[in-house]
Amino acid sequence: MPYSPVLLAHICAGTLGLLSGTAAIAFRKGSPRHVLAGKIFVVSMLIMAVGAVYVAIERNQPGNIGGGILTFYLILTAWLTARRPPGKTSRFDWLAMLVPLATGVLLWIGSIKILRSGATSANGVPVGMTLFLGTVMLLAAVGDVRMLLGGGVVGTRRIARHLWRMCFGLFIASGSFFLGPNNRPLRLLTKVGIGQQLSPTLFNTGLYLILTILPLVILIFWLVRVRFTSTFKRADAVPEAQTD
Repeated sequence: MPYSPVLLAHICAGTLGLLSGTAAIAFRKGSPRHVLAGKIFVVSMLIMAVGAVYVAIERNQPGNIGGGILTFYLILTAWLTARRPPGKTSRFDWLAMLVPLATGVLLWIGSIKILRSGATSANGVPVGMTLFLGTVMLLAAVGDVRMLLGGGVVGTRRIARHLWRMCFGLFIASGSFFLGPNNRPLRLLTKVGIGQQLSPTLFNTGLYLILTILPLVILIFWLVRVRFTSTFKRADAVPEAQTD
């Protein structure tokens, strides 16, 4: 199982997703390089999420099943937001809305059970993180309902929806990679024969925590810039440029 094709595809796609996601953030929004990096990011993250769900089912890891489903939902809906014209929805959006709604409710119910048992974590995941993810998913469901009842999103709301879902999907992937069990970066680099030659500083937990939280910091920065400045007031063409 550790060397199964699905697991290898999951690892390769996840690594490519982290690199392409970082590139998409760094490149100027709407530029050809940003468009290319964004396309690679979407495809690799969807493959990574599917692989995560498959491997988690094989290994009986319910938490990773939920993480894979959430990542797939966030990246797919972010891509659809940029892909379709402003102010448009589809029947698929009603079905997609059930994913964060059901997941958010289940995460909250599970967290309350953990707290009642006197524990502070489950399967190595702090209950605070579980409550955080559950809350974000419920807010995502609320956003989906607002979009559907309003007949779609336009302007800065459309750009913000695209950005926060992409960045939060990257946050989930980076957390899984950097803060996963048994030092995944070291294991990955050791497999290709270079991990032993690198400085231990590169495998420090503090550094991993910073790299994990960084997508959230970038997310907040871009949401503030999009919603409270004039930079993207007439930028409906920016997300659409990503489909060229």
